[in-house]
Amino acid sequence: MKKFNTKERKIARTKTADTISTRAYNGILGATILYGFLVNALMVLFAAPLVTGIHPIAVLIGYFICVIVGSILANKSSKPAISFLGYNLIVVPIGVLLTLVLPEYNADHILMAALLTGIITAIMILLSMTFPNFFSKLGGALFWSLLICLIVEIFAFLFGYRGDLFSLLFVGIFSLYIGYDWYRAQAYAKTVDNAIDSAIDLYVDIINIFMDILDLLDN
Repeated sequence: MKKFNTKERKIARTKTADTISTRAYNGILGATILYGFLVNALMVLFAAPLVTGIHPIAVLIGYFICVIVGSILANKSSKPAISFLGYNLIVVPIGVLLTLVLPEYNADHILMAALLTGIITAIMILLSMTFPNFFSKLGGALFWSLLICLIVEIFAFLFGYRGDLFSLLFVGIFSLYIGYDWYRAQAYAKTVDNAIDSAIDLYVDIINIFMDILDLLDN
């Protein structure tokens, strides 16, 4: 799922009421991301019989509806339960897509993509913590870079281009997005709702990197 969520959630994310410790905040953030991956893994392992018979158009329509509704719920609400519901409305349809797509890939490539994605994630978080001022300025540049790459990719696909260039570019863009979204996560008020909202951003970054690396390995 390519994302274009670069606006600051100024109202919900800058409230200082009900703040928690930084350790608890990051713990909830990390646990929420891991929860999403666990749901995805369980769906890939066990949900194939339930989703393989669904028409592809119905899958795409359901995917976009759920992701849009989930994003709206998470963005608009300052209540952790509502934001978590929105998170699940993003995680589950992505899990459906992964369930349908991953069987087409080599198992060794899937494991390697997961490993490389984990390494990239750890490196980018470390860099974000080390150079927060640099990552704080990347929001607009990343948004426009992603938008331009998507538009160019569509035209390139229409003209028959099937190379790896765009997968490489997207890995780079979403790697920087991890650093940027981690910086934003630490800049927001330390609330449970903000931890969940930030987890959504990072989850989307990581899933995109995983899929793009998988495409690169499988070509």
